[in-house]
Amino acid sequence: METQQYKAWSVVSMSTLAFTVCFMIWMMFAVIGVPIKQQLGLNETQFGILVATPVLTGSLIRVPLGMWTDKFGGRIVFFILMLTTVIPIWLISYATEFWHFLLVGLFVGMAGGSFTVGIAYCARWFPRERQGLAMGIFGAGNTGAAVTKLLAPIIVVGYGWTMVPKVYAVLMLVTAILFWFFTYTEPAHQVGKSVTIREQLAAFKDPKVWRYSQYYSIVFGGYVALALWMTKYYVSEYGFDLKTAAMLAAAFSIPGGVLRAVGGYFSDKFGAHTITWWVLWISLVCLFFLSYPQSAISIQTITGPTTFHLGLNATTFTIIMFTLGIVFAIGKASVFKYISDDYPDNIGVISGVVGLAGGLGGFLMPIMFGALVDLTGVRSSAFMLMFGVVWVSLMWMYFTEVREMDAARGRKRVLTADVME
Repeated sequence: METQQYKAWSVVSMSTLAFTVCFMIWMMFAVIGVPIKQQLGLNETQFGILVATPVLTGSLIRVPLGMWTDKFGGRIVFFILMLTTVIPIWLISYATEFWHFLLVGLFVGMAGGSFTVGIAYCARWFPRERQGLAMGIFGAGNTGAAVTKLLAPIIVVGYGWTMVPKVYAVLMLVTAILFWFFTYTEPAHQVGKSVTIREQLAAFKDPKVWRYSQYYSIVFGGYVALALWMTKYYVSEYGFDLKTAAMLAAAFSIPGGVLRAVGGYFSDKFGAHTITWWVLWISLVCLFFLSYPQSAISIQTITGPTTFHLGLNATTFTIIMFTLGIVFAIGKASVFKYISDDYPDNIGVISGVVGLAGGLGGFLMPIMFGALVDLTGVRSSAFMLMFGVVWVSLMWMYFTEVREMDAARGRKRVLTADVME
C-alpha cells in the first residue's frame, strides 16, 4: 500500500506534468498567432486580442474552479477540466476567420484555469513549512510556455500551423488519462459543505487579497503577456525568422517556469515579504533598460554632425529578459507563499481570486501592448507600461507592508528598552 509521502509526491509530479501541458496549450497562439496574423492581415491590436483571448477565460474561470476544488477535491476537477478542452483545441485547425479563432480560443483558454486547481490540490498534501516548495514545483509547469516556443515552430515549419492544435489535442487527452491513474483523492482535504459560497466569496472584501492580486498581476500576468508577445517582438524588432525568434523568446519563458521551485524554497526560508520586495525592485531595474527605444542622436561637432545609436541589441535584450524571467519565477512562488501562510484553510478560492487578477493582467497587457505600438510606433512602449505598473506596486507595498513593519520594529525596541530600564 502506498504511503502518504509517496501519494503526495506522485500528486505533485503528475499535477506538474498536467499543468505543463495545459500551459503549452494556453500559450499556443504565441507561436501559431504569427502565421495567422499574416494569413488574416491583422494589425498589432488585433494580434494582441488574438493571443490574449484564451487568457481571458483561463482567468475568469479561476474563481469558480478554486471554489470547486475546495469543495470536491482537486483530482476530479483537474481531470474534467482537461477533458473539456480536447475538442476545442482540435477545432482551432479548422478556423478560417478572425472571429472563429476568438470563439474557439475562449474555450481553449479554460486550460489556463488548471493552475488554481493544481496549486490548492498540491499544497494540501504537505505541511505548512513545505508548502512553498510544493507549490513552487507545481508552478514550474509554467515552462510549458517555453516548450511551446521550442516545439510548435518545428511543427509549423514541417507541417503548417494547423497541425499544432491537432498534436496538442491528442497530447491533452493522453495527459488527462495518465493524470487520473497516477493521482489520489484525500477526503480530508475537501472543505465540503462546511463552507458556503458566501463565505468563500468574502475573500473579495479582504484588502490583503487585493494587494497580493496586484503583485501577481505583475509576476504572473506580466510573464504571460511577455511570453505571448516576445516571439513577435523578436520578429518585428530584430528581423529574426519565426523559429529563431521563438527559441530566443524561450530564454525568458524557461527560467520563468523552472526556477519557480527555487522561489518556493527561498520563500519558505526568508519569508514571502522579503522575496517579493526584492523581486519588484529587480524587475523595475530590468524594465527601465528594456523601456529605452532604439534611438539615434546627432551631435554637432567641429568636424560636423556625429550620430550615436542608443538601444539594446538582441544579445543584451535577451540577457535582460532572461534576468526578468528569473525574478518573475521567484516572485510567482513568493506571492503564493503569502496565501498559504495567511489562508491555510481557504487556499482554493483565495488562489482563484489572486490567479484571476494575474490572468487578467496577462489578458489585458498584450492588447495594451498592441494598442500602444499602433498609437506610438514605439515597440518598447510595452515595457514602459510594465515599468509604471511595477512602480505603483512598489509604492503600495511600501506604504502597506514596509512602513508597518518598520513601525512594529520601532515599538518593539521601545518596549525592550522600557523592560531593560
